[in-house]
Amino acid sequence: MTTSSEPAESALPELSYDANGLIPAIVQDDATNEILMLGYMNAHSLELTLEKRLVTFWSRSRQEYWTKGETSGNVLELVGIRKDCDVDALLVRAVPHGPTCHTGKRSCFYRDLDED
Repeated sequence: MTTSSEPAESALPELSYDANGLIPAIVQDDATNEILMLGYMNAHSLELTLEKRLVTFWSRSRQEYWTKGETSGNVLELVGIRKDCDVDALLVRAVPHGPTCHTGKRSCFYRDLDED
C-alpha cells in the first residue's frame, strides 16, 4: 500500500505535492458552486477518486485512506477535478449525497471567523 510519503507511479499529470506528498483538495458542489470542505490527497487517493468516482482523501490524523461518506453514506460523487495555476491545489467538483460536514451541516464552512 502506498503511504502519503511514498511516491506512486502514476499516469496522472504532474502536480506540486507538499513535503509529505499531499495536495489540498477543495470540494465544491457541482450544482450550487458552494464550497463544501477541504481535504488532502496524495497521488494514490487521487487515483482512487478517479477510479471509483467517489472522493477519497488521505487522512493526516489517522494515516490512512478514507472515502468521504464510507461510514455515514454521505458520499461525494465525483464530477471532475481542476488544478490551479501553480498546480499545488485541486478543485474537486462533486455531487454531495447528504451533508458533507461531520457535524451534519451541508458544508464544513458554516461559521464566521469571529463566531464564538
